[in-house]
Amino acid sequence: MVSSPSTGTTPPDARFGVRSVLALVSLALVAVPFGLLLFFVQDNWPPLRAVDQGGRDGLHRFALAHHTFTAVMKALSTIGSAPVYFAVFAVLVAWLLHRRRRGLAAFVAVTEAGGAVLNELVKTVVHRARPVVADPVAHASGLSFPSGHAQSAVVSYSLLLLLFWNSAGRRWRPVAVAVAAVVVLGIGLSRTALSVHYVSDVLAGYALGAAWVVAMTATFGAWHRENPSRFEEEP
Repeated sequence: MVSSPSTGTTPPDARFGVRSVLALVSLALVAVPFGLLLFFVQDNWPPLRAVDQGGRDGLHRFALAHHTFTAVMKALSTIGSAPVYFAVFAVLVAWLLHRRRRGLAAFVAVTEAGGAVLNELVKTVVHRARPVVADPVAHASGLSFPSGHAQSAVVSYSLLLLLFWNSAGRRWRPVAVAVAAVVVLGIGLSRTALSVHYVSDVLAGYALGAAWVVAMTATFGAWHRENPSRFEEEP
C-alpha cells in the first residue's frame, strides 16, 4: 500500500483496490459453502442425506408432541414470509425516496427483490422436492433448495442493520446484531421444524443470502463512489 507523500493518507485508487479485494474474498467465503452444499445435494451425499433426514424426522416428532413449540415456529415462519418483507421494505423504500436518497432506495429495492428472484431461479435449476412426512403440521408449495425464508432473512436483516447502523448508536449495535441473528436463526429453524425444508435447504439459503448481500454491497459501493450525491440526503 502506497501513501501520498504530502498527506500520508492512502490514495483513493489504492483504497478502492483494497476494498475490491476484500469484497471478492468475502464473496468467496460465503459462496463456496453454497457451492459445496449444492454439489452434495445434487450428488445425494450420504452424510448430508443422513443429517437432512434426521433433522426432518427428529424435529417433526418434537413438533407433534409440543404444540407451543409448533405455534412459535409458525409465528417465526410468518414473520419471515414474503408479504411481511414486502410491506416493510415498501415503506422503507418510500421513506428513502421521500428523503431524496435515490441511490440508497435503489440499493434496498434491488437487493431485496433481486434476492427473491435469484432464489426462484436457483430453485428451478436444482428442482429439489420438499420433505414429505406422514402427519404434517404445516404445508408449503413450490420447490425446496434453497430455503427462500432463510435466504430472505439474511438479506432483509442485513439490509436493516446496514440502514440503521449509524443511527443505532455504538452501545446498541451489538444488541441489534444479536437480535437480528436470533431472528434469522429462528426463522431458519422454523422451516425445518415445520418439515417444509431440509437442514441443507436452510444452510444453503443462509449462504446464498450472504453472498447476495456481499455482491450487492460491493456493486452499489462502487456506484456510490462514482455518484455520491445519489446516496446523500438532499435538502
